[in-house]
Amino acid sequence: MKSILKTYRFPLILLLSIVIGSIIGFTEGKDAAVLKPFGDIFLNAMFMIVVPLVFFSISSAIASMGGVKRFGKVMGSMMVVFLFTGVVASVIAMAGVKLYSPSKGVNIDLVKPEDAAEKVSLGDQIVQTLTVSDFSELFSRNNMLALILFSVLMGVAVSMIGEKGKPFANFLKSGSEVMLKMVSLVMYYAPIGLGAYFAALIGEFGPTLLGSYFRAVLYYYPLAIIYFFGFFSLYAFMASGKEGVRHFWKNMLSPSLTALATCSSAASIPVNLEASKKMGVPHDISETAIPLGATLHKDGSVMGGVLKITFLFGIFGHNFSGIGTYLLVLIVSLLVGMVMGAIPQGGMIGEMLILSLFGFPVEALPIAAAISTIIDPPATLLNATGDNVASMLTARLVEGKKRMKETVMKLGEQKGA
Repeated sequence: MKSILKTYRFPLILLLSIVIGSIIGFTEGKDAAVLKPFGDIFLNAMFMIVVPLVFFSISSAIASMGGVKRFGKVMGSMMVVFLFTGVVASVIAMAGVKLYSPSKGVNIDLVKPEDAAEKVSLGDQIVQTLTVSDFSELFSRNNMLALILFSVLMGVAVSMIGEKGKPFANFLKSGSEVMLKMVSLVMYYAPIGLGAYFAALIGEFGPTLLGSYFRAVLYYYPLAIIYFFGFFSLYAFMASGKEGVRHFWKNMLSPSLTALATCSSAASIPVNLEASKKMGVPHDISETAIPLGATLHKDGSVMGGVLKITFLFGIFGHNFSGIGTYLLVLIVSLLVGMVMGAIPQGGMIGEMLILSLFGFPVEALPIAAAISTIIDPPATLLNATGDNVASMLTARLVEGKKRMKETVMKLGEQKGA
């Protein structure tokens, strides 16, 4: 019990601060607006850090991935699996929103996202989203996707030049560590900032917003359970048939409990490695897919990204429809789950990415951050345990269906002997 409380201590403190702030907002009403500047300090501090943090973290992570070519087919197959399951998770989450809107009937009169003054073609939208016309424009949170692309290219370039790039790689790594330390320092102020902001928010809009959070819980938790049991079983079947499903669930208890107890994909790596080998995954594949999956494969976060985006769409009265909207939500949710998952405090960075790309005001950040805290347990469960089934699918692509089935059958015979 003590270890669980220690693991969830900070999320619980954040949740408690939101509850206290909400109570103050209820009791003081509009007078609670006097606390809003304390919340604004936190928001501005986070947005001040986000650009250099994204640049250093992503560039450093990719620059340090020396020897990627050595993995060959394993790496390629693994990334296909990560992308495939992420797209499925995003589509399932968007379908869930169509069936049950988590923000139905809620409308908050904050600053609305600005509508474009003129129609822009799809080609121009892609160009404006992925690139900027001047280097200095990269250093703005309004151009986050362009910054991410630049950071990826920077990391790849440093990695490709080998020894000559090591001094610069060390600089990127050092910069990443510095920025992460800055984030940790700012997060000490997070309980005060979020509590103050929610006091002002609830004082202004009353119980309407809290009722919408309850709808978010009713949306995410059942959907996570369906994905956990239904789609993980489907993936295991795709990997190695009925025997694969049986061996998958037979070895899932420890990874599941570890994920829930530690609230960390990284902390679940050792038990996931042990479980994946018992599921019939070859040694070299499991030891590649599981560690990388802990940072790059987060279906729970992808689904959470969809929830946050559509939640804000509902709050600000935007229509969640149209192929263009669906595709953008799909891409951003994948970024939130796969790219931002590799960054400590990446959830907060992902939320800022959502705000920047969709034009939501900075005041919406605490609203999205509260969702992260609320859905954290089931999201972590999907993030961490999903690496096991992803390693099975990767092995299926690398080894072939027949070889995987034979491996699993041998496991069954060994257990029965």
